[in-house]
Formats: sequence, C-alpha cells, structure tokens
Amino acid sequence: MKNDAFTAGVELGGLRKKDDIKLLICYLFAATRLSITKDNTIKVLQENGFANYFEANSAFSELINSGHIKQSDSKENEFLIAKSGELISKELQVSLPISIREKAVAATLALMAKAKRESENEVKIQKIKNGYDVTLKISDGAMDLMSISMYAPDLMQANLVKKNFHNSPELFYECFLALATQDNRSAKRIFEKI
Repeated sequence: MKNDAFTAGVELGGLRKKDDIKLLICYLFAATRLSITKDNTIKVLQENGFANYFEANSAFSELINSGHIKQSDSKENEFLIAKSGELISKELQVSLPISIREKAVAATLALMAKAKRESENEVKIQKIKNGYDVTLKISDGAMDLMSISMYAPDLMQANLVKKNFHNSPELFYECFLALATQDNRSAKRIFEKI
C-alpha cells in the first residue's frame, strides 16, 4: 500500500496511480488547448481532489522530461501539449472516468478565466495612515475602462473588496456606469443581481 502522504487529499474516485495522473494532465492540455502553468495545473488537480500534490507534481515533471508537455514559446512558465501528449490523450482518455474528465476541464477553464480576469482587472492595496487605500482598475485587455480608489479601514476588508471585485469586475463597471449616467433602470437591475 502506498504511503498515506501520497494519497492524502485525494477524494473517493480520485486518481492514485501516477500514470492515470499523467493521462489526466495530458487530457486537460489537449481538451482545453490552453497554455497553462505547472502551478495552475497542479492546483486544479489538488483542489478538486483528483490527485495528491506530490504525485501531481512528480507526474507533471515526468511529462516535461518525456517531451509530452513542452514549454510555451510565447509565455514564460506556461506549458502546452506536445504531439506525443495529444496521441496519449486521444488513445487512452477513455480509461479515465468521464466525470473526472469533465470536472477537470471545467475546473481548469474556470481557473484560467479567473486568472485572466485578475490580470486584466488589477487591484492595488496600499497601507495608509488610518487603514488601506484600495485601487480597482478595470480593463478589457486593450485599454483601461475605469480606475477608482476607495478606503478600507483594515486589511481584511481591503482583501474582501479585492476578492469580490475579481469575482465580478463587470458588475462593478456596470454599477458605476449606471450610477454615473443616472440610468435608474440599469442600476435597479444591477442591484437586484446582488
């Protein structure tokens, strides 16, 4: 039996064999067609109970060393599926339960969307004399749409603003735009969402 340190955190139905973990990683890259960091890949596997951190980390490293996953040419610290990894995924994906495949792809896409929102919509928290200055910047990737600063009395509230902003920056933008233009109908609709 394997050491509990290498199976801790793996949920019932999760993957305990390194070959299955490597197959799931190949499948994730092949199904999403995204370049993804090693940390984000392992985060998806670990946070969803698909694989243990140590086993996932080791499996990812082995995939790089064997050439099934390759470094992205355009993005530092991000990886892509290689042709051999695609072949492995295509031929062996049916050996993984469909529920794990679907959940893993959905979790990966959600994580990547969150990372994109956070990179395009910046939050700066700066300590000031009596609390924190929180600056929110909304961007569409090509240009800045809005920047606003607000006061938070403590770091916990500053981080709560940051978290809520990153969860739905478009809602912040719609809300401020409706208030600035006195569009009562839109403001009412937005506040009903909240």
